[in-house]
Amino acid sequence: MTRLRPLLGSAVLEIVLVALCLFLAAVAPNFLTAENLLNVLRNVSMQGLIALGMTLVIIAGEIDLSVGSMVAFSGCLTAWLTGALGTPGAGLPVPLAVGAAILLSLAAGCLSGSLAGLLRNRFGVPSFISTLALLTALSGAAELITNGFPLTPFPGWYNFIGGGYLLGIPFPALLFVIAFAGTHMLMNYTAFGRAVYAVGGNAEAARLSAINIRTVRTAVLALTATLAAASGVMQSSEIMSGTATTAKGWELDVIAAVIIGGTSLAGGVGRVWGTMVGVVFLGVIMNGMTLLNVNEYWQHVVRGGLILLAVLINRMERRGR
Repeated sequence: MTRLRPLLGSAVLEIVLVALCLFLAAVAPNFLTAENLLNVLRNVSMQGLIALGMTLVIIAGEIDLSVGSMVAFSGCLTAWLTGALGTPGAGLPVPLAVGAAILLSLAAGCLSGSLAGLLRNRFGVPSFISTLALLTALSGAAELITNGFPLTPFPGWYNFIGGGYLLGIPFPALLFVIAFAGTHMLMNYTAFGRAVYAVGGNAEAARLSAINIRTVRTAVLALTATLAAASGVMQSSEIMSGTATTAKGWELDVIAAVIIGGTSLAGGVGRVWGTMVGVVFLGVIMNGMTLLNVNEYWQHVVRGGLILLAVLINRMERRGR
């Protein structure tokens, strides 16, 4: 029993998630169906993709508030570029125009994150401030691109990226799982992962250990913005349009999932696996309340309370260790 206690303590969120699933299985008969579980995984995959990058950012002692606006901007930019490059005068076939638009949107995401890193490293602007400015700027840029109306230049097959299935599994969910595996390997088995933990734990000690703090900070911010841009591409595929009003408030949902997963806002502490559990935890809550026909307004109240409870449990578990 003494040996079992530390193991149970380190898996407290997983235990809470399993208990929640068992409760929903008892009160909502359709919850444990394969179709519904795959639907949960699809629904969390786009925010989950961003949460993986946000985990690295927060572990490194930074924050990115612009990811929601980047999702909307990336989707709108992809739609606009597809229409511009796919016109007969441009000389590009539609598949090439779509591919070029996706690559340019991902590059724009990387550039945005790199800009936040530059402002942090060169001018000492906290990432909280620079990404807050980017949140507003990217949202405005999305509105300018679309002029307030959805752009719909995509061919029918484009829907596969955000709404298709591969071997019976939603394609966005597969991308999320692959990204999770890659991020998990990066943080646990590479020198870069160790450097991220070191920078977030004690930046000065990391500098004295010959770790390039500026490179680490810029890399994690650029990676997260690129993942947000990829999520924007997937969402534009799912709804088959570039719409400036999408992904409102996603940055808060993403940060909540990361914190629920045990990552400390103080930096230096966190697990990619914990973020995966946190993302699924939020997805299960929303799915369960929908199946139970809970009033939409009450869903927000219950969700906020459960998020706070999960965070408190994690903090108590960490203090106990």
